[in-house]
Amino acid sequence: MNIKEFATIDKSLYPLLLNESRYSPKQFYAAGTLPPPTTSDGDRSVQYTGIAMVGTRRPGRNAEELCRRLVHSLRGTRAIVVSGLAQGIDSLCHEAALEAGIPTIAVLAQGLATNIEGSRGELAQRILDEGGAIVSDFAPDMPAYKSNFPSRNRIIAGMSVATLIVQSREKGGALLTGDFCRRDGRPLFAIPGNFDSEVASGTNQLLDRGLAKPVFCPDSLRSLLGFPKEGGQSLSKLSSIGCNLSERAKTFFSKVNGFRKTFDELQSENDFKTSELLAILTELEIAGLAHTDDNLYFHFNGVA
Repeated sequence: MNIKEFATIDKSLYPLLLNESRYSPKQFYAAGTLPPPTTSDGDRSVQYTGIAMVGTRRPGRNAEELCRRLVHSLRGTRAIVVSGLAQGIDSLCHEAALEAGIPTIAVLAQGLATNIEGSRGELAQRILDEGGAIVSDFAPDMPAYKSNFPSRNRIIAGMSVATLIVQSREKGGALLTGDFCRRDGRPLFAIPGNFDSEVASGTNQLLDRGLAKPVFCPDSLRSLLGFPKEGGQSLSKLSSIGCNLSERAKTFFSKVNGFRKTFDELQSENDFKTSELLAILTELEIAGLAHTDDNLYFHFNGVA
């Protein structure tokens, strides 16, 4: 497969968190539909969240179902699955995203004008056809040399708010992506596996050394990334059953809906006294529009 149309992307338009990464490249090329840069001004219309999902090229027998369940848990969120279009876990995550209707970005270790062979080329075409993007920081005619892969892995981690290693042996590119993620100061997650499983030896080692946080089930990934629970309440439905929120609670909720924030963050972003903020949070929790599992992070979830 040859990508016929691609563009040089201005640095100010680098997607997601790439501009904030220490590995932000000097040049960047893209085909397809790129999300805008992630902003810090609270504009929910551009608050997409890149999540890197990577792993071994030779995964275990349960890998397809594992990737499918993890990716599908992100449906209905602002997540974008970022991976490397490699055989194995990377391709399975891209495919699961396409199946779930979740945007996905493939980062290449070669130029966009070079041929993408076999099933990888077919998958790349599907990503473009379904509104995703194919990107690279290499000159368009650059072949896929082995030395290119660390740079690709830096871009994968750099675009993403967090990295999840699904399966990995003791050595592999996925672990390198995880290392770049940690150097960028972003959360690293890993799926634990059986002690004797070769494809879990790398992830288990990360977890054993405390370098990554475990994800024990798909719903945990959604929560760890700060996405709200599925099935949010509707404000109009609440009103129809006699649960009427105060105007200040409605205004506050419209601003924070879909986010996870600490109490300190909520206070710094809003002009409320502590007692006023506590009253609003209580009001929203009673209405089922907010919840906290640890009294640290508050999740806001509803259909505004």
